[in-house]
Amino acid sequence: LPQVLSLGADVLPEYKLQAPRIHRWTILHYSPFKAVWDWLILLLVIYTAVFTPYSAAFLLNEEQVEEKRWDCGYSCDPLNIIDLIVDIMFIVDIVINFRTTYVNINDEVVSHPGKIAIHYFKGWFLIDMVAAIPFDLLIFRSGSDETTTLIGLLKTARLLRLVRVARKLDRYSEYGAAVLFLLMCTFALIAHWLACIWYAIGNVERPYMEHKIGWLDNLGDQIGKRYNDSDLSSGPSIKDKYVTALYFTFSSLTSVGFGNVSPNTNSEKIFSICVMLIGSLMYASIFGNVSAIIQRLYSGTARYHTQMLRVKEFIRFHQIPNPLRQRLEEYFQHAWSYTNGIDMNAVLKGFPDCLQADICLHLNRTLLQNCKAFRGASKGCLRALAMKFKTTHAPPGDTLVHYGDVLTTLYFISRGSIEILREDIVVAILGKNDIFGEPISLYARPGKSNADVRALTYCDLHKIQREDLLEVLDMYPAFSDNFWSNLEITFNLRDVSAGAVPGRP
Repeated sequence: LPQVLSLGADVLPEYKLQAPRIHRWTILHYSPFKAVWDWLILLLVIYTAVFTPYSAAFLLNEEQVEEKRWDCGYSCDPLNIIDLIVDIMFIVDIVINFRTTYVNINDEVVSHPGKIAIHYFKGWFLIDMVAAIPFDLLIFRSGSDETTTLIGLLKTARLLRLVRVARKLDRYSEYGAAVLFLLMCTFALIAHWLACIWYAIGNVERPYMEHKIGWLDNLGDQIGKRYNDSDLSSGPSIKDKYVTALYFTFSSLTSVGFGNVSPNTNSEKIFSICVMLIGSLMYASIFGNVSAIIQRLYSGTARYHTQMLRVKEFIRFHQIPNPLRQRLEEYFQHAWSYTNGIDMNAVLKGFPDCLQADICLHLNRTLLQNCKAFRGASKGCLRALAMKFKTTHAPPGDTLVHYGDVLTTLYFISRGSIEILREDIVVAILGKNDIFGEPISLYARPGKSNADVRALTYCDLHKIQREDLLEVLDMYPAFSDNFWSNLEITFNLRDVSAGAVPGRP
């Protein structure tokens, strides 16, 4: 849960597995509580990002809202109560950050309270502190228009927390759908902010204009709610003004511009130019990321067609006959559907041996857990065996072992069915969890196959080389006898008429 939900950018798996030694009342930055708390603060920041500009632009200067606030006090407005709760939560978050561990530049978890405090003071403390100050409560009932404007400007300081949130959300940039969702949310949020500024410009300019040509007056004329200077409550409602402002910013940002809401004053025109510039940059960013996401979604298909084209060119160049060509294409298609074109060996080469062993143990876990021969093996023995196992795939009709082939491999069927043939006569059909090859422990040298082994359906098999198996069992002699006694080979392919010399290897 913490791995999925944690918004912290400095999460290391190594120290999660250790019992941490921390001071009392110190919170681990990767703990479930901190993960849930970070998501709660994220939701509060999103609320702040939406309602703070709206409140500062539309509500603080509204006459009806001001009269209501003076009549029944600060607690009369539900938004004021919510803002107060948000401020309290932000203050609690500051206290929690003073007691939350962090990872230093040496990738060490720091839990000392003094070092945590110094690190927080040097980092996000100032931004968090400014964002948590309840300015509207501190200067409530001051009464002047200048104070009201100051409250609106100071409340927007809460938006500084978005910088911290953006840094935390950056860890999800590897997911295409998450990036697309965040881009659309960012676009909508910026349009909302610009709508608040667009209204604020028209509202501030309107009392000083001799000729009422601003967009607010035009809106009042269009919807039949004209302004009356003697009646401060006249004009369009808050809902009409916000929806129209948001409509204008969205149409400007998307370069549509229907023209039914247009800038008329110089200030409105300058702002519209800025909106167009912002819209062009956002357009380039969103479409660039969308094209990259779509390209990433279809990258697998493109790689498949590229590889398939190479196979067909190889067939054409070497003039592969039709039956063999069909087998080649079917094998490629089946292998691609199983691996999605990922070469596991090439991927594993870039990791250290210990991590390769853990990955191989995970990939072969079903075989090692279900096969009776591997029961009782130590963790180290299982890791060594997992490193030696290889996975192979076979389409229907593909021959895995031919008559007379040297038996250097032991096969474990994990999916599908195969048939054993002697002179084109089926002598056995094997399925899931069956084993075929030869009893390696009984012979000093590998023998030859006495039959053909052919896939009846699409098959997935685990295989291990004779030398690799003997090498691992030599390293774990205590497990060796247990393995040979529990190994039950479903079909022995060894040709006993070849005169091989028996004996324990």
